Amino acid sequence: MPTFDCPTCEKILTVAKREDAPFRPFCCERCKQVDLGKWLDGTYCISEPIAPDELPEDV
Repeated sequence: MPTFDCPTCEKILTVAKREDAPFRPFCCERCKQVDLGKWLDGTYCISEPIAPDELPEDV
């Protein structure tokens, strides 16, 4: 049985199959929206720009 730890509320979600967790890795729509809100308000951010040598060659 697949198990997911919600990164927002840290709830452990156990399902019969992966398709039974439509919001994975989140446990629900609310936790998904809370995470998105943190990206949009700047709570979460990328710490430094990606260096050109870190980019894939086919980009």
